[in-house]
Amino acid sequence: MTKSKTEKPAGRTNIRLREFTRHEREEATHPSVEALQRRPQMRGEENRKAMEYARIERGQMS
Repeated sequence: MTKSKTEKPAGRTNIRLREFTRHEREEATHPSVEALQRRPQMRGEENRKAMEYARIERGQMS
């Protein structure tokens, strides 16, 4: 005979929610990592020259 809903222990009801929130927390990236990824990258002068030469080569003069 199976147990009714009233006979099951109440402590197991939060396990699913706890595991879901743990999984979401561990899968997300840390806010400091996101801030570093959004930060503009500093480019050297040599790279800037190469970008300008490539732009002129493509025919974009502005």
